[in-house]
Amino acid sequence: MTRRGREMVQVPRRVALLLLFCMAALVASDTTDGLLPNGNFEEAPDRSQMDGTRVTGRYAIPRWESCGCVEYICSGQKQGDMVLPVPEGAHAVRLGNEASVQQQLSVTPGTHYAITFSAARTCAQAEKLNVTVGAQSGELPIQTVYTSSGWDSYSWAFEAKDSVVSLTVHNPGYDEDAACGPLVDSFAIKTLLPPQQSNYNMLKNGDFEEGPYICPSTSCGVMVPPMDEDRYSPLSPWMIMSSTKSVRYVDAAHYAVPQGARAVQLVFGAESALVQEVCTVPGLPYKMEFSVGDAADGCTGSLAVEAYAAGGRVTVPYESQGTGGFTRGALEFTATEDRTRVVFVSASYNMKSDGTVCGPVVDDASLVCAQSHARRLLL
Repeated sequence: MTRRGREMVQVPRRVALLLLFCMAALVASDTTDGLLPNGNFEEAPDRSQMDGTRVTGRYAIPRWESCGCVEYICSGQKQGDMVLPVPEGAHAVRLGNEASVQQQLSVTPGTHYAITFSAARTCAQAEKLNVTVGAQSGELPIQTVYTSSGWDSYSWAFEAKDSVVSLTVHNPGYDEDAACGPLVDSFAIKTLLPPQQSNYNMLKNGDFEEGPYICPSTSCGVMVPPMDEDRYSPLSPWMIMSSTKSVRYVDAAHYAVPQGARAVQLVFGAESALVQEVCTVPGLPYKMEFSVGDAADGCTGSLAVEAYAAGGRVTVPYESQGTGGFTRGALEFTATEDRTRVVFVSASYNMKSDGTVCGPVVDDASLVCAQSHARRLLL
């Protein structure tokens, strides 16, 4: 066969391989709890579908579809004098102006899921990311850096409406500097079980054991961002009320947790509140008990949590050595409505020696009707 003939055979073969590659990228990923397929971007694009760091092929990143200016970033890569932080492993992607990455997921309709991923700013402007599944969308503010590493893990929840859905993460920002744009990495998913109420606790998920996936290699917890009241919460049915600040979801593998395996750390004072709404009977007395402590993360000094519901309010102080420990607090109140909000906020602003924000841990919260509880004791 002549050289020209061999080249003519090779061209269709290349086209066929490219088509197969694109089809593979569109296959929906099974939703087992943990890292999404190539969720950490360690499977690299083919160099033929890249221009420097920029990804030129729509399906070049295995298992992902990209749109706009998406860059494939390697650990140690610099932007000027700044080393770009790669959250996990050796690679991440950067989303330029109006750029996005997308992956299809196989899910169960009616089931709630939490998405976890890591993000880092690369410029000083107030960056944010849009996360979308079907008609559900959330805007996650990432301008606040909560760790000394330069990146944080975030969570977002949705309810599956179809058996196959598309997860899209989009940078809606526009900056004249094309080098600006957040880095994203370490995408994971977790099925959220429906929160249950027991006869001994009117609060659902009061021990915070049900929440977003925390990667075993992540030692900084997962930020749960503020949300509108009509959105699904990764800490359901707890909601985070704030304009831009998040709370940190921590695990016993990396932090001191008062009870069980998970807890919530309030890291921005009264700027973010942990809220749950419960059914109550007007005129009846109620008692809420909870744990307040430190996460053994070097957050020292005077910590305090303020809890309030209806007309009741209490501040529980805790003097932290930064090595773990907790105390119990209690709030008594009389319901004035058929639905009552219980709220936790940090009563102080705290900072570690490295300049990062920290705060008290809340865990093991329970609520009972004091009148019913007294009756059971008499019986």
